[in-house]
Amino acid sequence: MQKTSWINPSDVKREWLVVDVAGMHIGRAATQIAQLIIGKNKVNRVPNMDCGDYVVVLNSSKVTISGKKATDKNYYRHSGYPGGLKTISFEDQMKKDSRFVVEAAVKNMLPKNKLRANMMTRLHVFKDEAHDKGAQSPREIKLAK
Repeated sequence: MQKTSWINPSDVKREWLVVDVAGMHIGRAATQIAQLIIGKNKVNRVPNMDCGDYVVVLNSSKVTISGKKATDKNYYRHSGYPGGLKTISFEDQMKKDSRFVVEAAVKNMLPKNKLRANMMTRLHVFKDEAHDKGAQSPREIKLAK
């Protein structure tokens, strides 16, 4: 009979990974980034603990989307006051801040529980090739197209 091994928070080994999303569809990239942040690629992952890695995403301004979604897809936020719904299209949001698009896509693919906020702190998104995480000596990962 095989025993299931449970790890302690001190046993979690986190890596720094660099991902380039230039030319990729946003949904395809976000699912793979979410799996890295959750830690599904690790052997010793346990579902009730945060076992994932740090992920640095480059070229968020170069992600693509298929079909008419560039004009039809909207992002919503509400101020909490009556009539306070704000709407912005994908196209306009990419011009304003493309990092938000990647962060929102990844956030919605993470588990909706108390671990999600801590997982999101390990996501670092940059608009172009330059990033300030070189001191952590991140390892580059190629995502499947």
